[in-house]
Amino acid sequence: MPSCKSVYEPQEDSTLLERYVRQYSRGEVLDVGTGSGIQAIAASQNPNVASVLAVDVQRGAIDYCRENIKNPKIKFLQSDLFSNVKGKFDTVISNPPYLPQELKLKDLTIEGGKKGYEVIEGFLNDVNSFLKPDGIILMVFSSLTRKNKVDEFIRNNMLDFEEIGKVHIFFEDIFVYLLRKNNFLKKLEGNGINNVKYLARGHRGLLFTGLYKNRKIVVKTKNPQSRAIGRIENEAKWLEKLNKRKIGPKLIKAENDYFVYNYIDGDFIADYIKKSNKTQIKKIFKKIFNQMFALDKLKIDKEEMHHPLKHVIISKQKPYLIDFERTHYAKSPKNVTQFCQFLMSGHLAKILKDKKIFVDKSRVIGLAKVYKNNQNIANLNKIINAI
Repeated sequence: MPSCKSVYEPQEDSTLLERYVRQYSRGEVLDVGTGSGIQAIAASQNPNVASVLAVDVQRGAIDYCRENIKNPKIKFLQSDLFSNVKGKFDTVISNPPYLPQELKLKDLTIEGGKKGYEVIEGFLNDVNSFLKPDGIILMVFSSLTRKNKVDEFIRNNMLDFEEIGKVHIFFEDIFVYLLRKNNFLKKLEGNGINNVKYLARGHRGLLFTGLYKNRKIVVKTKNPQSRAIGRIENEAKWLEKLNKRKIGPKLIKAENDYFVYNYIDGDFIADYIKKSNKTQIKKIFKKIFNQMFALDKLKIDKEEMHHPLKHVIISKQKPYLIDFERTHYAKSPKNVTQFCQFLMSGHLAKILKDKKIFVDKSRVIGLAKVYKNNQNIANLNKIINAI
């Protein structure tokens, strides 16, 4: 092969992947990070393949392939992963760079980031938007990349996988995975929710963003590692009720195993405090206290408001409560008093001090006790005025 510094010359991982590309490729194929073009050529030789789009981030690699590979089935395009790609494909191939970065001058042909798996993570986070419902992904990577992290990225992006190839070379194992969209992702897409991407993992739930009727939404479903029962149904039920009181993000739809609500573009409460001034912060505290009071009067206990770092999002000077998994009716709800605990906590003390907001703990504790015994607006206002 003629030398080209922008091209990853085929190694053991390339030839291992090539074997399965020849076997499994079908329909319209996308080869991401084509390098020398070896996988594009292998895919094109399968009679079940109609076309191949081969992309690479490096212009030198694309120029090299265009000059040396003349195949009517294959087109070459410069693209950083999917940045210039359009459409959906039956087969997506990837031999990503997967070695941890060792040099200040990056070698894009072999290094996948500081930890080695960053390129793979980016690929997996976006690939579903370019894969047909019954499409497949063929991907090769090394044990040097930390297999457990790769498996985590795959699960987070609602993909099923099987190991179809493996070879041991010197101090590493090379794996070939075949991946497909899982049934839950297919269900979401079938219900009009597209561009689904992993957002966050909680103890009891998994969150994804997506697009539904041209608006950005959040999908929440059960974390398969959680032993909690009925939390998704409970949260959807409470969100529907509380929306009538203008509390929480707007619920859009709910099924047995997931629900959908409007995406809130804002900052979690601690981040908001760090970037806002004293007047803004006090106004937000008052609005949150008023929502806490509304819940108390309804005899609803949200729980976890003593540590709501991921439970309150501030958007356009309005606080939104999220995460109602543990919400329940209670004779003596403690939403206001729990939020008092949060404002007096050591976690928040330094942040508030930097904003010249000083919470008199003994006074607030005393007022919280009075409020606890008589939950009325007058006692609430005394707490707010003391902050």
